[in-house]
Amino acid sequence: MSHAATPPVLVIHGGAGVIKRDLTPAKEKAIRAALTKALQDGYAQLKAGKDAVDAVSAAIVVLEDDPDFNAGRGAVFTHDGRNELDAAIMDGDSQGAGAVTGVTRIRNPILLARAVMEKTPYVMLSGAGAEVFAQSIGMPLVDPSYFRTEERWQQLQKALKEDAAGKSHADGETEKHFGTVGAVALDAQGHLAAGTSTGGMVDKRWGRIGDSPIIGAGTYANSDCAVSGTGWGEYYIRTVAAHAICMQVSEMRVPLKRAAAVVINQQIPALGGNGGAIALDAHGNIAIPFNTDGMYRGWIDASGVPHVAIYGDEDDGTSVPPAPAESTGDPDGQP
Repeated sequence: MSHAATPPVLVIHGGAGVIKRDLTPAKEKAIRAALTKALQDGYAQLKAGKDAVDAVSAAIVVLEDDPDFNAGRGAVFTHDGRNELDAAIMDGDSQGAGAVTGVTRIRNPILLARAVMEKTPYVMLSGAGAEVFAQSIGMPLVDPSYFRTEERWQQLQKALKEDAAGKSHADGETEKHFGTVGAVALDAQGHLAAGTSTGGMVDKRWGRIGDSPIIGAGTYANSDCAVSGTGWGEYYIRTVAAHAICMQVSEMRVPLKRAAAVVINQQIPALGGNGGAIALDAHGNIAIPFNTDGMYRGWIDASGVPHVAIYGDEDDGTSVPPAPAESTGDPDGQP
Protein backbone atom coordinates (compact mmCIF):
# COMPACT_ATOMS: atom_id res chain seq x y z
CA MET A 1 0.00 0.00 0.00
CA SER A 2 1.35 3.41 -0.97
CA HIS A 3 0.52 6.65 0.78
CA ALA A 4 1.05 9.22 -1.95
CA ALA A 5 1.36 13.01 -1.84
CA THR A 6 3.17 13.11 1.49
CA PRO A 7 6.32 15.24 1.74
CA PRO A 8 9.48 13.28 2.58
CA VAL A 9 10.52 13.06 6.22
CA LEU A 10 13.65 11.74 7.93
CA VAL A 11 14.11 11.12 11.66
CA ILE A 12 17.33 9.91 13.30
CA HIS A 13 18.70 8.99 16.69
CA GLY A 14 22.19 8.50 18.06
CA GLY A 15 21.29 6.70 21.26
CA ALA A 16 19.39 7.28 24.49
CA GLY A 17 20.75 7.63 28.01
CA VAL A 18 22.60 10.91 27.67
CA ILE A 19 23.78 12.41 30.97
CA LYS A 20 24.54 16.12 30.90
CA ARG A 21 27.66 15.92 33.02
CA ASP A 22 29.25 13.59 30.49
CA LEU A 23 29.34 16.11 27.65
CA THR A 24 31.91 18.85 27.29
CA PRO A 25 30.85 21.86 25.21
CA ALA A 26 33.21 20.75 22.43
CA LYS A 27 31.80 17.23 22.33
CA GLU A 28 28.24 18.47 22.43
CA LYS A 29 28.97 20.73 19.47
CA ALA A 30 30.53 17.84 17.56
CA ILE A 31 27.58 15.57 18.25
CA ARG A 32 25.08 18.17 17.11
CA ALA A 33 27.12 18.71 13.94
CA ALA A 34 27.20 14.97 13.22
CA LEU A 35 23.45 14.63 13.73
CA THR A 36 22.92 17.57 11.37
CA LYS A 37 25.15 16.02 8.69
CA ALA A 38 23.35 12.69 9.00
CA LEU A 39 20.03 14.47 8.46
CA GLN A 40 21.38 16.42 5.50
CA ASP A 41 22.93 13.41 3.80
CA GLY A 42 19.85 11.26 4.28
CA TYR A 43 17.43 13.99 3.23
CA ALA A 44 19.47 14.70 0.11
CA GLN A 45 18.58 11.19 -1.02
CA LEU A 46 14.89 11.88 -0.51
CA LYS A 47 15.05 15.22 -2.32
CA ALA A 48 16.77 13.49 -5.23
CA GLY A 49 13.83 11.13 -5.53
CA LYS A 50 15.58 8.14 -3.97
CA ASP A 51 13.67 5.77 -1.76
CA ALA A 52 13.41 5.56 2.02
CA VAL A 53 15.98 2.74 2.21
CA ASP A 54 18.54 4.98 0.51
CA ALA A 55 17.86 7.78 2.99
CA VAL A 56 18.10 5.53 6.02
CA SER A 57 21.34 4.00 4.77
CA ALA A 58 22.96 7.36 4.02
CA ALA A 59 22.05 8.84 7.40
CA ILE A 60 23.27 5.85 9.38
CA VAL A 61 26.58 5.67 7.50
CA VAL A 62 27.40 9.18 8.74
CA LEU A 63 26.82 8.11 12.35
CA GLU A 64 28.69 4.82 11.94
CA ASP A 65 31.71 6.77 10.71
CA ASP A 66 31.65 9.19 13.64
CA PRO A 67 33.51 7.97 16.76
CA ASP A 68 31.15 9.84 19.10
CA PHE A 69 28.45 7.22 18.55
CA ASN A 70 28.27 3.56 19.57
CA ALA A 71 28.13 2.16 16.04
CA GLY A 72 30.89 1.48 13.55
CA ARG A 73 34.03 3.39 14.51
CA GLY A 74 33.70 4.24 18.19
CA ALA A 75 31.70 1.12 19.05
CA VAL A 76 31.93 -0.07 22.63
CA PHE A 77 34.07 -3.02 23.70
CA THR A 78 32.92 -6.43 24.81
CA HIS A 79 34.16 -8.03 28.03
CA ASP A 80 36.94 -9.65 26.00
CA GLY A 81 38.08 -6.36 24.47
CA ARG A 82 36.52 -6.74 21.03
CA ASN A 83 34.22 -4.55 18.96
CA GLU A 84 31.26 -6.61 17.77
CA LEU A 85 28.81 -4.80 15.52
CA ASP A 86 25.14 -5.36 14.75
CA ALA A 87 22.78 -3.71 12.26
CA ALA A 88 19.43 -4.16 10.57
CA ILE A 89 17.36 -2.47 7.90
CA MET A 90 13.77 -2.98 6.75
CA ASP A 91 11.84 -1.76 3.71
CA GLY A 92 8.27 -1.09 4.76
CA ASP A 93 6.92 -1.30 1.21
CA SER A 94 8.26 -4.74 0.29
CA GLN A 95 8.64 -6.02 3.86
CA GLY A 96 12.18 -6.98 2.89
CA ALA A 97 14.67 -7.02 5.74
CA GLY A 98 18.35 -7.68 6.32
CA ALA A 99 20.53 -7.88 9.40
CA VAL A 100 24.05 -8.72 10.52
CA THR A 101 25.32 -9.46 14.00
CA GLY A 102 28.68 -9.98 15.63
CA VAL A 103 30.74 -8.63 12.75
CA THR A 104 34.20 -7.28 13.57
CA ARG A 105 35.62 -6.13 10.22
CA ILE A 106 32.76 -4.31 8.49
CA ARG A 107 33.19 -0.53 8.41
CA ASN A 108 29.50 0.16 7.78
CA PRO A 109 27.35 -2.70 9.07
CA ILE A 110 24.17 -1.00 7.85
CA LEU A 111 25.39 -1.41 4.26
CA LEU A 112 26.05 -5.08 4.79
CA ALA A 113 22.61 -5.51 6.37
CA ARG A 114 21.14 -3.87 3.28
CA ALA A 115 23.12 -6.23 1.07
CA VAL A 116 21.74 -9.20 3.00
CA MET A 117 18.24 -7.86 2.30
CA GLU A 118 18.85 -7.20 -1.38
CA LYS A 119 21.29 -9.91 -2.44
CA THR A 120 20.46 -13.03 -0.39
CA PRO A 121 17.40 -15.13 0.41
CA TYR A 122 18.17 -14.66 4.13
CA VAL A 123 17.33 -12.04 6.74
CA MET A 124 20.22 -12.34 9.23
CA LEU A 125 23.86 -13.34 8.88
CA SER A 126 26.30 -13.54 11.77
CA GLY A 127 29.99 -13.23 12.52
CA ALA A 128 32.54 -14.74 10.16
CA GLY A 129 29.87 -15.92 7.74
CA ALA A 130 28.56 -12.41 7.30
CA GLU A 131 32.10 -11.23 6.57
CA VAL A 132 32.62 -13.98 3.97
CA PHE A 133 29.42 -12.79 2.31
CA ALA A 134 30.73 -9.22 2.40
CA GLN A 135 33.88 -10.29 0.59
CA SER A 136 31.84 -12.22 -1.95
CA ILE A 137 30.08 -9.04 -3.04
CA GLY A 138 33.26 -6.96 -3.07
CA MET A 139 32.77 -5.16 0.23
CA PRO A 140 36.22 -4.54 1.72
CA LEU A 141 37.05 -5.60 5.27
CA VAL A 142 38.84 -3.32 7.71
CA ASP A 143 41.27 -4.23 10.45
CA PRO A 144 39.43 -4.56 13.79
CA SER A 145 41.66 -1.80 15.17
CA TYR A 146 39.72 0.66 12.97
CA PHE A 147 36.84 0.64 15.46
CA ARG A 148 38.92 1.29 18.58
CA THR A 149 38.82 4.63 20.37
CA GLU A 150 40.56 5.38 23.63
CA GLU A 151 37.36 6.72 25.17
CA ARG A 152 35.58 3.41 24.61
CA TRP A 153 38.58 1.44 25.85
CA GLN A 154 38.58 3.40 29.10
CA GLN A 155 34.85 2.89 29.37
CA LEU A 156 35.46 -0.86 29.31
CA GLN A 157 38.19 -0.60 31.96
CA LYS A 158 35.77 1.23 34.23
CA ALA A 159 33.11 -1.42 33.64
CA LEU A 160 35.58 -4.22 34.39
CA LYS A 161 36.41 -2.57 37.72
CA GLU A 162 32.71 -2.41 38.51
CA ASP A 163 32.46 -6.10 37.63
CA ALA A 164 35.30 -6.88 40.03
CA ALA A 165 33.54 -4.87 42.75
CA GLY A 166 30.38 -6.91 42.24
CA LYS A 167 28.28 -4.07 40.85
CA SER A 168 25.41 -4.96 38.55
CA HIS A 169 24.38 -3.16 35.37
CA ALA A 170 21.90 -1.18 37.43
CA ASP A 171 24.28 -0.37 40.28
CA GLY A 172 27.39 0.53 38.30
CA GLU A 173 28.10 4.02 37.01
CA THR A 174 28.90 2.81 33.49
CA GLU A 175 25.85 3.00 31.24
CA LYS A 176 26.34 -0.41 29.68
CA HIS A 177 23.16 -0.85 27.72
CA PHE A 178 22.82 2.46 25.89
CA GLY A 179 24.20 3.58 22.56
CA THR A 180 22.75 2.86 19.15
CA VAL A 181 22.14 4.85 15.99
CA GLY A 182 19.12 4.66 13.78
CA ALA A 183 16.95 6.29 11.15
CA VAL A 184 13.41 6.12 9.83
CA ALA A 185 12.32 7.72 6.58
CA LEU A 186 9.25 8.44 4.47
CA ASP A 187 9.96 8.97 0.78
CA ALA A 188 8.11 10.83 -1.95
CA GLN A 189 6.33 7.64 -2.99
CA GLY A 190 4.88 7.30 0.51
CA HIS A 191 7.08 4.35 1.42
CA LEU A 192 8.71 3.89 4.82
CA ALA A 193 11.97 2.29 5.96
CA ALA A 194 13.83 1.81 9.23
CA GLY A 195 17.42 1.00 10.11
CA THR A 196 19.49 0.58 13.25
CA SER A 197 23.20 0.03 13.91
CA THR A 198 25.08 -0.54 17.17
CA GLY A 199 28.22 -1.69 18.90
CA GLY A 200 26.01 -3.30 21.52
CA MET A 201 26.44 -3.31 25.27
CA VAL A 202 29.62 -2.27 27.06
CA ASP A 203 31.29 -5.31 28.67
CA LYS A 204 28.89 -7.79 27.06
CA ARG A 205 29.83 -11.48 27.18
CA TRP A 206 29.31 -14.73 25.33
CA GLY A 207 28.26 -13.29 21.99
CA ARG A 208 25.30 -11.42 23.45
CA ILE A 209 22.96 -9.99 20.82
CA GLY A 210 20.67 -7.08 21.58
CA ASP A 211 17.54 -5.81 19.90
CA SER A 212 19.03 -3.68 17.13
CA PRO A 213 19.55 -6.44 14.52
CA ILE A 214 16.38 -8.32 15.48
CA ILE A 215 13.54 -7.47 13.13
CA GLY A 216 10.53 -6.51 15.21
CA ALA A 217 12.48 -5.76 18.37
CA GLY A 218 14.76 -2.81 17.66
CA THR A 219 13.97 -2.32 13.97
CA TYR A 220 10.72 -2.62 12.03
CA ALA A 221 8.84 -1.03 9.14
CA ASN A 222 5.65 -1.73 7.24
CA SER A 223 3.43 0.37 4.98
CA ASP A 224 2.05 2.37 7.91
CA CYS A 225 4.88 2.76 10.41
CA ALA A 226 8.66 2.64 10.86
CA VAL A 227 10.55 2.37 14.17
CA SER A 228 14.16 2.28 15.36
CA GLY A 229 14.81 1.76 19.06
CA THR A 230 17.64 2.53 21.45
CA GLY A 231 17.97 1.34 25.02
CA TRP A 232 18.27 -1.80 27.10
CA GLY A 233 17.93 -4.32 24.31
CA GLU A 234 16.77 -7.29 26.35
CA TYR A 235 13.55 -5.43 27.15
CA TYR A 236 12.98 -4.37 23.56
CA ILE A 237 13.29 -8.02 22.57
CA ARG A 238 10.87 -9.17 25.28
CA THR A 239 8.25 -6.62 24.26
CA VAL A 240 9.00 -6.93 20.52
CA ALA A 241 8.96 -3.17 20.83
CA ALA A 242 9.26 -1.90 17.26
CA HIS A 243 6.69 -4.37 15.96
CA ALA A 244 4.37 -3.69 18.89
CA ILE A 245 4.32 0.02 18.10
CA CYS A 246 3.62 -0.56 14.42
CA MET A 247 0.90 -3.13 15.06
CA GLN A 248 -0.96 -0.66 17.20
CA VAL A 249 -0.74 1.83 14.34
CA SER A 250 -1.57 -0.63 11.56
CA GLU A 251 -4.10 -2.97 13.14
CA MET A 252 -5.65 -0.93 15.95
CA ARG A 253 -5.36 2.49 14.30
CA VAL A 254 -3.84 3.97 17.44
CA PRO A 255 -2.17 7.36 16.77
CA LEU A 256 1.57 6.97 16.35
CA LYS A 257 2.57 9.05 19.35
CA ARG A 258 0.25 7.19 21.68
CA ALA A 259 1.38 3.80 20.39
CA ALA A 260 5.04 4.70 20.86
CA ALA A 261 4.39 6.11 24.34
CA VAL A 262 2.62 2.95 25.49
CA VAL A 263 5.50 0.67 24.50
CA ILE A 264 8.50 2.86 25.33
CA ASN A 265 7.27 4.71 28.41
CA GLN A 266 4.97 2.08 29.91
CA GLN A 267 5.57 -1.50 28.82
CA ILE A 268 9.37 -1.43 28.81
CA PRO A 269 9.76 0.42 32.15
CA ALA A 270 7.17 -1.91 33.71
CA LEU A 271 9.56 -4.78 33.07
CA GLY A 272 12.58 -2.86 34.40
CA GLY A 273 14.03 -1.51 31.15
CA ASN A 274 14.47 1.95 29.70
CA GLY A 275 15.47 3.76 26.55
CA GLY A 276 13.80 5.50 23.65
CA ALA A 277 12.78 5.21 20.01
CA ILE A 278 12.06 7.15 16.87
CA ALA A 279 8.85 6.39 15.00
CA LEU A 280 7.32 7.70 11.79
CA ASP A 281 4.01 6.98 10.13
CA ALA A 282 2.90 7.12 6.50
CA HIS A 283 1.36 10.57 6.99
CA GLY A 284 4.65 12.05 8.16
CA ASN A 285 3.77 12.13 11.85
CA ILE A 286 6.78 11.77 14.16
CA ALA A 287 7.14 10.32 17.66
CA ILE A 288 10.34 10.44 19.70
CA PRO A 289 9.59 8.98 23.13
CA PHE A 290 12.33 8.33 25.68
CA ASN A 291 12.51 7.87 29.44
CA THR A 292 16.19 8.67 30.02
CA ASP A 293 17.98 11.95 30.74
CA GLY A 294 18.25 12.55 27.04
CA MET A 295 18.55 11.07 23.58
CA TYR A 296 20.60 12.18 20.59
CA ARG A 297 17.94 12.86 18.00
CA GLY A 298 16.92 14.92 15.00
CA TRP A 299 14.39 15.30 12.21
CA ILE A 300 13.99 17.05 8.90
CA ASP A 301 10.82 17.47 6.86
CA ALA A 302 9.48 19.42 3.90
CA SER A 303 10.95 22.61 5.34
CA GLY A 304 14.40 21.19 4.62
CA VAL A 305 15.63 22.55 7.92
CA PRO A 306 17.40 20.04 10.19
CA HIS A 307 16.43 20.04 13.86
CA VAL A 308 18.62 18.31 16.44
CA ALA A 309 18.39 17.85 20.21
CA ILE A 310 20.14 16.00 23.00
CA TYR A 311 18.59 16.67 26.38
CA GLY A 312 15.15 15.86 27.69
CA ASP A 313 14.31 19.45 28.53
CA GLU A 314 15.07 20.93 25.11
CA ASP A 315 12.05 22.68 23.66
CA ASP A 316 12.94 21.93 20.07
CA GLY A 317 9.50 21.06 18.80
CA THR A 318 10.09 17.30 18.83
CA SER A 319 10.07 16.45 22.49
CA VAL A 320 9.54 17.50 26.06
CA PRO A 321 10.81 15.82 29.24
CA PRO A 322 9.89 12.11 29.21
CA ALA A 323 6.58 11.12 30.71
CA PRO A 324 6.58 8.99 33.87
CA ALA A 325 6.25 5.25 33.26
CA GLU A 326 2.70 5.22 34.58
CA SER A 327 1.58 8.14 32.42
CA THR A 328 -0.65 7.63 29.40
CA GLY A 329 0.28 11.02 27.98
CA ASP A 330 2.37 11.64 24.91
CA PRO A 331 6.14 11.70 25.56
CA ASP A 332 6.85 14.24 22.87
CA GLY A 333 5.41 17.15 20.98
CA GLN A 334 4.32 16.98 17.37
CA PRO A 335 6.64 18.71 14.91
